[in-house]
Amino acid sequence: MKQSAFLTIKAIVCFVFAALELLVPATLVSMLGGSAAPEAVYMTRTVGAAFVGIGLICWSASKAARSDLRQGILLALFIGDTIGFLVSLLGQLSGTTNTMGWGIVAIWLLLAVGLGYFRFMQPAD
Repeated sequence: MKQSAFLTIKAIVCFVFAALELLVPATLVSMLGGSAAPEAVYMTRTVGAAFVGIGLICWSASKAARSDLRQGILLALFIGDTIGFLVSLLGQLSGTTNTMGWGIVAIWLLLAVGLGYFRFMQPAD
């Protein structure tokens, strides 16, 4: 798989989560075992807005011709997704979410591993 294809996949994942978090935040929070309190809905929508931006960055980077620019973006996304994995793992282990939370942990892990691979192990497209 090429970097550009992986970045396109990550963009799509971000857009799907953004849509869920922006359009049905209470449902998403409830599915993960949380309370759909107004504060949780607000924070979920805020994260959804951030995912729109990250998705657009990934989409743009997948089309970027400059390898050095893409490598910088891959590094930033790798760091962010690694932190996302750790936060979601700690949340899952502390019982913050139900068993569906393991899916979120797995998504963060797969994205972080993929980004790490493309940033550090595979040469640019």
